[in-house]
Amino acid sequence: MDRDQLVEHLKFAAELGVAGTSRDPKWRKRGSARVGPPALASEGEPQPAAALSPVAFSRNPAEALTAIRADIGDCTRCKLHTLGRTQVVFGVGNPDADLMFVGEAPGGDEDIQGIPFVGRAGQLLTKIIEAIGLSRDDVYIANVIKCRPPGNRNPEPDEVETCEPFLFRQIDTIQPRVIVALGKFAAQTLLRTDAPISRLRGRVFDYRGGARLIPTFHPAYLLRNPASKREVWEDMKVVRTLLKSEA
Repeated sequence: MDRDQLVEHLKFAAELGVAGTSRDPKWRKRGSARVGPPALASEGEPQPAAALSPVAFSRNPAEALTAIRADIGDCTRCKLHTLGRTQVVFGVGNPDADLMFVGEAPGGDEDIQGIPFVGRAGQLLTKIIEAIGLSRDDVYIANVIKCRPPGNRNPEPDEVETCEPFLFRQIDTIQPRVIVALGKFAAQTLLRTDAPISRLRGRVFDYRGGARLIPTFHPAYLLRNPASKREVWEDMKVVRTLLKSEA
């Protein structure tokens, strides 16, 4: 990280209310045990559906993700392939990540580059990741929908239903300890609920395979509503606590 990048990172961290940093690398290390959250959603809250097709145990995560991407192919399963998308945007990052971010759908920049979260919202997400002492190479980033909806409109129910099995396969392959659902559509899809993101964020949910799921605002929302950065920082402090926790 050069001097200008460092200054920008520290400026953003200050905006989020970061009071200090830690140079202790121990909390970054991947542990074998799943840890409990500081506070779980109450019993009876929406729970995710049962896991879909399990990943073959003979494959390591990188190989399994490659197989899932090959299975998607040049996808024609829903109408989005006829509505101007350039390419499938699968996912990017560490196949062994403890932390996974799930967004809604690719935007224009992502559709061109084939990588999730590379536009303005993606640049803000990178700063958020760096604010808790990680880099994009440490985490895994994907979307519910793998193809750009025309005009960046909201995903439609049939598109979500068609594409979400691939996301669940990604999650089951990576087996992250913590999943951050970015925005309404990601949170609602993962939690099988129609509750608004304003009611979901600030809470921690048990999730498939022993992970913890934390809904928060989408970076694109923060670009329009910068005052909400504080709430996202509160959510990310919970993420940091969960990642640092030991069984």
